[in-house]
Amino acid sequence: MRKGNQSSVSEFILMGLPIQPEQQGIFFTLFLIMYLTTVLGNLLIILLIRVDSRLHTPMYFFLRHLAFTDISFSSVTAPKMLMNMLTQSHSISYTGCVSQVYFFLFFGGIDSFLLTSMAYDRYVAICHPLHYTTILSQNLCVLLVIVSWVLSTASALVHTLLLAHLSHFRDNTIPHFFCDLSALLKLSSSDTTINELVIFPVGTVVITVPFICILVSYGRIGATILKTPSIKGICKALSTCGSHLSVVSLYYGAIMGLYFVPSSNDTNDKDVIVTVMYTLFIPMLNPFIYSLRNRDMKGALRNILSRSFSVL
Repeated sequence: MRKGNQSSVSEFILMGLPIQPEQQGIFFTLFLIMYLTTVLGNLLIILLIRVDSRLHTPMYFFLRHLAFTDISFSSVTAPKMLMNMLTQSHSISYTGCVSQVYFFLFFGGIDSFLLTSMAYDRYVAICHPLHYTTILSQNLCVLLVIVSWVLSTASALVHTLLLAHLSHFRDNTIPHFFCDLSALLKLSSSDTTINELVIFPVGTVVITVPFICILVSYGRIGATILKTPSIKGICKALSTCGSHLSVVSLYYGAIMGLYFVPSSNDTNDKDVIVTVMYTLFIPMLNPFIYSLRNRDMKGALRNILSRSFSVL
């Protein structure tokens, strides 16, 4: 579609990553390894939690759902990006583009809510250890996951339905490696006032409120530790919360870098690079963070490996 032709489109063109053509092969291999590591690493977490009865606790219940969400979140953008790099065909259908927007927002929202549930789990474990199993019952854990899915579905659906009503676009070239909502709104020649007004309240529910809840949880954890300061207590808190804190720092650090650090049209490359980190690099790191820093996960991995070798 030519610029200036303000009509509906049947497909969009994804500009892809800001890399030179001669570097395509190197980056394709790198991103393919990262994606496969993300899928296999998170599948391993799901398997370990399922087969080891010692990991059937609220914390690992949420972790299993987080691992599944990380696989799905990366799968929204990575396969299409890799296919485009391999075939040099950068087109995506209108339906595929809108679907990508929906699932990107959907799984991104679930990630945020699950990290909040895990922060609450850590708060109860440290501040109310004697009542841990009573407070975090199986019913409550299931309810928190259901609420995460419902809220994420609603938020993604609102944005997607409003986007679907924008039938006219000035151009069909998206300066990104996937269908980004903000990029599509900039391309639209329709009135996007409602779309832009909805972004703030929905973003508050999906990103800001969960982040505040996480900060409150860790503030109370810190206050509890300071009441009875001891090296043993601090070490226990770090071992209990270290992995989750690392993931939260990476996740919200990337979001702040992407959405809260001002950028002009000349710095779009920064947005693309941060998004790669947000959608591919962080989900790949999560299995390493939880397995390398977690004694129970390492024990479960040793058990399953020893059983496999004994069978052989």
